[in-house]
Amino acid sequence: MKSWRSRIGIGLAVGAAAVSIPLSAASAFAAPPPGDGWVPVGAERYPSKAQCEATELQYAQANGYHEVWCDDSQAIMPIYNR
Repeated sequence: MKSWRSRIGIGLAVGAAAVSIPLSAASAFAAPPPGDGWVPVGAERYPSKAQCEATELQYAQANGYHEVWCDDSQAIMPIYNR
């Protein structure tokens, strides 16, 4: 039979892990598009990510940016430039 002291220690360790894992996983979803320096510029509906990025590149370049990233995880894709 384990002592109360070891049971409490194990319980605290399991409890801390149960709290820290969801907190660290949630912060990953708050990350911006890949890398730093991305600026949200709007959202638009496109049939594909490739078409979104190809079409939006001309607008990005006209405004002084050189890259476009479209978030295809949503039907109306958020668009970012850098």
